[in-house]
Amino acid sequence: MKTVSAVMAALKKLGSAQTRKIYAKHGAPEDMFGVSVANLKTVAKKIKGNQEMAMELYETGNSDAMYLAGMVADGSLMKKAQLDKWAKAATWYYVSEHAVPGVACENKDAKSLALKWMKSKKEHVAACGWCTYSGVIAMSDDSELDKKEIEGLLKQIEKDIHSAPNRVRYTMNGFVIGVGGYMKGLSKKATATAKKVGKVEVNVGDTSCKVPFAPDYIKKIVDSGRLGKKRKTVKCSS
Repeated sequence: MKTVSAVMAALKKLGSAQTRKIYAKHGAPEDMFGVSVANLKTVAKKIKGNQEMAMELYETGNSDAMYLAGMVADGSLMKKAQLDKWAKAATWYYVSEHAVPGVACENKDAKSLALKWMKSKKEHVAACGWCTYSGVIAMSDDSELDKKEIEGLLKQIEKDIHSAPNRVRYTMNGFVIGVGGYMKGLSKKATATAKKVGKVEVNVGDTSCKVPFAPDYIKKIVDSGRLGKKRKTVKCSS
């Protein structure tokens, strides 16, 4: 697969009506083939390291190609403007909350981008920001993180989460879980925030998806001995 057209042709063949139906229920746009993540991983292995192709795939606007681009692209090689463009162009939450944050977290400006996106009035961009900052927390040593800033964000969540846009509520809840599970020094504070916030209501459409109850989720991480265990990457693995 040496050209974008060849990759797109392969994606079209790998798409299925059943997967399109499932993705549509989750909010995916019509511009998709309905390729499973497992099949996207197979394609990603064949074009791994092709940064130029990854960039071109994202530009197609096809959600399968955009997700694939997130698997292949090296975020450390991208400019802030490119990542900003990706965040704004994301077509649905698989892209805005998984593909883009995974790539953004590889970039040296990940945190500043996350903070910028979190303030956006556009729901998908703000959600992307919360996911990106969660990724920074998951990948960075606690000594490299701004504890006071994160404490401030927990207070913001406590105050604003229930009035925030739908997907922003979901990703704010995920941020609390991320702090509680990846930061030893703030795990108790995150748990306290989670208890004050309580159950977070999110419209997940006609799907079986559920919103994790943060206090219980953090407790499971702590009880399993995984508290503070960092990740090398949060991107869509290829």
